Amino acid sequence: MNLPWVKKQIREKLGFAPYPGTLDVRIIEESVKLKKALKEDRGVDIVPVAGFYGGICYRASFKTELKCALIVPKVAGYPENVIEIISQENLREEFHLSDGDTVEVKVKL
Repeated sequence: MNLPWVKKQIREKLGFAPYPGTLDVRIIEESVKLKKALKEDRGVDIVPVAGFYGGICYRASFKTELKCALIVPKVAGYPENVIEIISQENLREEFHLSDGDTVEVKVKL
């Protein structure tokens, strides 16, 4: 999230300035089905500038109701079992996360 145009859109559309990076989360099969169902709901469109990909954001909360957003990149071939989470905090440091830890993300539709 070091791209100024992304930060500006997230600040304007979601109400927070994102930490410069995402937390990539591998999701279980049941959640892959839920991720696919998100396509039926309207998210917050992140419009790219030339040469970049956009995505759809969904308001969410992480662990202790920390405001965040789930990003579904508009990239052909992006893995179905991965989601990206953005927040104003460095989630890995804030919650002392290590690779393989289990987390819960609640999407607000």
